[in-house]
Amino acid sequence: MVESMARVRQIRVTPQKARRVVDLIRGMRAVEAVAVLKHQPQAVSEPLGKIVASAIANAQVIADRDGVFLDETDLYVAKAFVDEGITLKRFRPRAQGRAFRINKRTSHITVVLATPDEPSLGSGPGAKQKVSK
Repeated sequence: MVESMARVRQIRVTPQKARRVVDLIRGMRAVEAVAVLKHQPQAVSEPLGKIVASAIANAQVIADRDGVFLDETDLYVAKAFVDEGITLKRFRPRAQGRAFRINKRTSHITVVLATPDEPSLGSGPGAKQKVSK
């Protein structure tokens, strides 16, 4: 099983808006996710498409290093999540000398691609194990 990861940090989009788009591609095939992101109207779709493409390239490098054949169509988005980055705090002048704080939020986006596991005989997460007492 080949597994690769790509991450972008401090991207200037709110985590709430980024999670809406990341939820669309979670569990999809990687090449299909890139195609879907290319046609999404949200602003985070472009950098997210670049992240998925980078993870595909990382998987190819890992497969070449290990001497494993990798078909890019086998890769799927195993994990995709958005964490909150730092918040830039800015102030806007308001009436009567007051100041109003504006929070400019950032996100850390992580995408993990993997190839599906081949079912092995008697082992793996789905297999039952004997418990000795």
